Amino acid sequence: MDVQPRATGAVRPGGRTARTRAAVLAAAQDELEEAGYAGLTLEKVAERSGVHLATLYRRWRTVEGLVVDLLGELGKNEIPIPDTGSLKDDLRALALEIAALYRQPRARALVEGVVAAAVRSPEASTAWATVIAERNRLASRIVERAVGRGELPPGADGIAIISAVGAPIYYRLLVARGPVDDEIAEVAAAAAHAAALGGAFTPGDSPGPP
Repeated sequence: MDVQPRATGAVRPGGRTARTRAAVLAAAQDELEEAGYAGLTLEKVAERSGVHLATLYRRWRTVEGLVVDLLGELGKNEIPIPDTGSLKDDLRALALEIAALYRQPRARALVEGVVAAAVRSPEASTAWATVIAERNRLASRIVERAVGRGELPPGADGIAIISAVGAPIYYRLLVARGPVDDEIAEVAAAAAHAAALGGAFTPGDSPGPP
C-alpha cells in the first residue's frame, strides 16, 4: 500500500517525526550549500542525516519535494519591513536587507536550488512564486504608508514597486551570478524610488485604488 507523505501541519511538535524532519532538512541544506542542487540526492541526505533512505522516499519522494519543504522554512523567516518615515529610506533599507539575506551562503544555496527545482517541478515553481508573492505583499506596506504621507499618489502599485526593488538583486544572484553587495541594493532602491515618483507605477487615469 502506498503511504502518502504526512503534511507538515500534522506533525506532532517535538515528536520523533518532527525530529526526523528537522534532521533531514538540515542535511539537505548542508548538501545544497556544499554541492549545489546538481549534487543533491536523497541517498546523500539519508547518509548525512542518519535517517533511513526508505523514510525519505516515503515522505518526500524526490529531491524536489525536499527543496519545497526547505523553501517552506525559508518562507517563515520574514525580512523585517522598514518604517523610517520616508519612502526613499524604506526602500533602501529593504533592499539592503534582501541583499544581506542572500549573501548568506545557506540562503543563496537554497534559492539557487529552488529555482533549479522549479524547472522540473510545478510544485517547486508554485512554492517559490507563493513565497515571493507573500513577501512582496507584506513589504508593500511601505508603499501604503508613503501614499498615506502624500509621498505617492493614491493608486500607486505597491507590489510593482517592491518587485522593482528586488528584481535587480535576483538578477544579479541568479542570472549574472555576481556578488549581491550593498551597491546593487542601493542602485535597485534608488531606481525603484525614482520610477515611483515619476509615476511609472501609478496608472495615469486612476483617481485612486479600486
